[in-house]
Amino acid sequence: MDLITAIIIAIIEGLTEYLPISSTAHMGFTASLMGLEETEFLKMFQVSIQFGAILSVVVAYWKKFFDLKNIQLYFKLGFAVIPALVLGYLFDDKIEAVLGNQIAISSVLVLGGVVLLFADKWFKNPKINNEKEITIKNAVTIGFWQCLAMMPGTSRSAASIIGGMAQGLTRKAAAEFSFFLAVPTMLAVTVYSVFVKTWGKETSTPQKGYEMIMESQDHITIFIVGNVVAFIVALIAIKAFIGVLNRYGFKPWGWYRIFVGLALLVYFYFFK
Repeated sequence: MDLITAIIIAIIEGLTEYLPISSTAHMGFTASLMGLEETEFLKMFQVSIQFGAILSVVVAYWKKFFDLKNIQLYFKLGFAVIPALVLGYLFDDKIEAVLGNQIAISSVLVLGGVVLLFADKWFKNPKINNEKEITIKNAVTIGFWQCLAMMPGTSRSAASIIGGMAQGLTRKAAAEFSFFLAVPTMLAVTVYSVFVKTWGKETSTPQKGYEMIMESQDHITIFIVGNVVAFIVALIAIKAFIGVLNRYGFKPWGWYRIFVGLALLVYFYFFK
């Protein structure tokens, strides 16, 4: 993977991380369509550049993240992230095994799109307008909804936003809490992928993520540039998503998922 390829994948990550369309699916599709070899470094890179996207939320909502008067937000996020940490660790190998199955991921993309078409009708009369009104119970429930995204193609953002709306949050409040919850969730995933997980266990040269990054100057450059690009693009995408969500709801994203999912199903089934 060269630098230009890494930048393209990072742009896709930044655009899709906080949209309800699955960043994992889109990065996988992009890599496949570009004919990239599915190396351990590529798989680790696709996970680790989420760190840049994480920082975009902290910057975009820095007043809320660093408001010491709202210390309860940290407790809510701490409890909400527990289900994903536990289940993600237990099912890590099974999740990774599905990542190469583009037919399955494309199918999930379509099914998720159908759900989004009806999401606005299912959850009416919301009562919770901001994160201060969210209870610990609400937060943990949203955390369990987020775990649905362990199936690649589901979208962590879509699962947690719908989970929030099911708890009575407005679309905006659910989207913002989903953004906040992404910070501890994706930070944990990135740290695990870079410093804890051993990649390529079935090969003769298993490595930690940081070992792959440090083995060449090219890898170091790709890692740094990828995170910077993902940060910049995600910062723009967050603001745009909130505006579209408030004005049009989930339908545009639902139709997008269905169209792209069906197109990719045809491509991977007949031409790949």
